[in-house]
Amino acid sequence: MSRACSDMRGCTVELWEMPIDTGEVPPDNSEFDVIVVGGGPGGSAAAAYNSLNGCKVLLIEKGVWPRDKVCGDAVGGKSLSHVEELGVLPLVQSTPYYQVDSILFGSANGSEVRVMLPKESYEEKGLMSGYALPRTQFDYMMFKRASEIVKEGGGSVIQGFEVKEVLSEGEGASSKIIGVSGMFGGSRSGNPVMTFTSSVTIGAGGYNCPVSRKITDLHDEPHKDDQHFCGGYREYWENVEGLEEPEGPIEIHFVDEVIPGYFWLFPVGDGVVNVGIGMLIAEEKKGKRKGSWRGLRKTQQWLINEHPRFKDRFKNATLVSGSSKGWQLPFGSPRKNAPSHQPRRGAMAGAMTVGDAASLVDPFSGEGIGNALLSAKLTSKHFDRLAHEEGFPIDSANEYMEELWSILGKELTNSKTLQKMMKWKRLTSWFINKANRKKEIGTIMSEMIASKDAQTELWNPWFLFKTLVLP
Repeated sequence: MSRACSDMRGCTVELWEMPIDTGEVPPDNSEFDVIVVGGGPGGSAAAAYNSLNGCKVLLIEKGVWPRDKVCGDAVGGKSLSHVEELGVLPLVQSTPYYQVDSILFGSANGSEVRVMLPKESYEEKGLMSGYALPRTQFDYMMFKRASEIVKEGGGSVIQGFEVKEVLSEGEGASSKIIGVSGMFGGSRSGNPVMTFTSSVTIGAGGYNCPVSRKITDLHDEPHKDDQHFCGGYREYWENVEGLEEPEGPIEIHFVDEVIPGYFWLFPVGDGVVNVGIGMLIAEEKKGKRKGSWRGLRKTQQWLINEHPRFKDRFKNATLVSGSSKGWQLPFGSPRKNAPSHQPRRGAMAGAMTVGDAASLVDPFSGEGIGNALLSAKLTSKHFDRLAHEEGFPIDSANEYMEELWSILGKELTNSKTLQKMMKWKRLTSWFINKANRKKEIGTIMSEMIASKDAQTELWNPWFLFKTLVLP
C-alpha cells in the first residue's frame, strides 16, 4: 500500500490523513455477538480478534478519522506479534517511523546510561525491536485493518458515535450488561438515540471509558484513584538537537522538577520529536504542581527554555502548532486492599474491558499499547459466541480478570517498585550510575519498555537483590 495518495486538487495527502469509509450504519436495535466501544489499538484489536473467532462484531469509535490520540508514541516489542498477526505491520512500515535501537535514561545529577534493545532477536523474526510513530498514523492503520476484518466477518463499524449509556438488566453486582445506546455527533447534535445489543460488550474507550465506569459503578467500587492515575502532557517539536537521525534512542529523564515522574524525548520520524512529561496525579496536586496538565505544561516550558541540560538542544527547535495536549493514564499498579480484582474490576456479566479502560498502563514506563493488545486478544479466548449466546456469564468474566492478572501482575508489580524507587533523587542517580556498570540493570530497564517476553527472571526477588544490591 502506498503511503500517500493524491486528492482531487492534485496535492499530496498522506494515507493516514484520508477518511476511512466504514460502510453502512446498522439499523437501530441491531443485535451483535460483540460490541466494542473505542477504536484505538486495544479496541481495534479486540474487534479484529473476536471477528476472526467467528463473531459478528460492532466496532464503535467516538471520533472520526483522521484523528489524533495523545500518547508518548513509543511502541515496544511486546506489541509486534499482535501488529504482525493482524496484518498491520506492513502498513506501519509503509509510513514514516523512527527505529528505536536503545533507551537513554538520565538522572537528576546528570548521569546517563544508554541501554541497547535486543535487536537481533527480533530481526530473526522479521520484526523491529521497537519503533515510534505518531498515534495519528498508528491508530489509523489499526482501525483501518480492523474495519476490514470486521466487515469481512459480517459485522459493522461506525465512527462519530458517542455512547451515552451502557445498558444493563438486573440490580447492582448481580446485573448483566446487554449493550449500549448513544447517537452520532453527541447530545447537542439533535440526532436520534440508537440502541445496539450484544452478548458481550468490550470497553476500550480509554481512561474514562463508559463501559469501565459502568462496571465499577454497578459493583460500588472505585474507578479512579489518584495514586494510580498519571497526568500527561505532550508537544511535538522539530529539529531537536541529537535526535535528527531515523534510528537511535528514545530518552527518559528523571530530573528534579519532574520526579517522581519523568521528562521524555521520543522521536517519531521525519525529524519530529514527541516531548512530554508524565506524573502521578497525586503528586501533581502537591505544591507548585497543582493545576493538572497546565502545571505540567509550565514545567515543560521551563525545562525546554531554562534547564542547562536541555535548553541548548531546543535552541533551534520549533514547536509544532496545535500539538500541545494533556491527558490521563490509569496505571496497572496493584492496589492495597483492593475490593475485588487487581488492578481494578475490569469485567462482569456481559462485559470485559481492555487496555487503558482496564487500567493496564505500565506504572514505570507509561507504555500501554502492548498490554492493550494482549488483553484484546485474551477477550477472544474467553468469549465463545455459541456457549455464551444467552450472554457472557460472570464465571467467564472472573476467569478473564484472573488470567489477565496472572499474566501481567508480576511485571506490573515490578514496575510499581521501580516507580517508587524513582521518587528518591539520590536513589535514582545511584540506580543510573549502577546501570552503567551492570548489564543486568540495563536489561531490567529496557525490558520495562521494549519486550516483556523474557521478563520471568526479573520477577524473582533473589535476582533483583543480587542485581541491585550486590557488587
